[in-house]
Amino acid sequence: MSAKRQRTGSESEATLKSASRDGHYGGGNPVVASNADAGKDRIVLDDRYGQDAERATALSPVAGGKKKYEQELAGCANRYVGKCVVITGGSKGIGEGCSRAFFEAGSNVVICARGVKEGEALAAEFNGLGQDNKAIFVRADVSKVADLENLVNKSVEAFGRIDCLINNAGWHPPPKTIDEFSVEDMQDLFQLNFISYFAACKFALPHLRKVKGNIINMSSLTGYFGQAKAPTYCSTKGAITSFSKGLAIDEAANGVRVNIVSPGNIWTPLWKSWSDGEPDPDAAKEAGDRVQVMARKGTIIETGRLCLSIASELTFTTGVDHIQSGGAELGYGMK
Repeated sequence: MSAKRQRTGSESEATLKSASRDGHYGGGNPVVASNADAGKDRIVLDDRYGQDAERATALSPVAGGKKKYEQELAGCANRYVGKCVVITGGSKGIGEGCSRAFFEAGSNVVICARGVKEGEALAAEFNGLGQDNKAIFVRADVSKVADLENLVNKSVEAFGRIDCLINNAGWHPPPKTIDEFSVEDMQDLFQLNFISYFAACKFALPHLRKVKGNIINMSSLTGYFGQAKAPTYCSTKGAITSFSKGLAIDEAANGVRVNIVSPGNIWTPLWKSWSDGEPDPDAAKEAGDRVQVMARKGTIIETGRLCLSIASELTFTTGVDHIQSGGAELGYGMK
């Protein structure tokens, strides 16, 4: 008898059902249990974690209002009417850009942030425009899982559905090497930048599946190409990118698309706080401009419009990392 095993029809079927075809080997160890106490957060961060207190007021999120962004928002109207989008970190920076683009498109917008004053002001501005769609503000610290569950519940309570979740809230620590970061620093940043995305997706997915909605996870150019003196930040963004691709595979069966946006240098309050902290802020801003072949930073509305396109028009796109870098990765060195 040949040593080579002959395959029967049933054996072939078993082979196709094996987890090994997806790169999984064996069943793991089912007797290993979590050491976390049920119902308790594993890592609890101070409410001030990830905030630059000295320069937190830079670039007021509502300065100038819609008129300031009118030209950039041209063409967004009526592209997402009757939908509901939930945006974490939605009151400032890239999150504000997403909030403005989606509200202009006719979507109901749930603005999530820690800063009550800025979030309520932006929602009030939107609701004062006289459009049929509405905006609400839900205060949440995304590092706290219970806050994210409440965010999803409040969104469904207000609008009856969730069509798009944009996970955007996060923080980039000041530049340091691995020798200067503690293990606890890494754990804390992972809780804020990545675990929050995982939890928000988990809570929102039952609602997204009902309407065949979509998720957009904000990663970073650094998650793909790396960045000097940012080992903790790069790792959280790399995790977001790979998580999103894996989730896209699973959720395709449910009609939910999962995509990634990886911005490079976008002019945000965080970027301004960095440049203001340099001895020569103007030189720091110019250096940031010259990294891209386009010789400028992107705008928050450009990122918001990209997210709107992914949600409303790019309906055969899932698991894709949309790199929005202005060509920073092209060529070598300062342009």
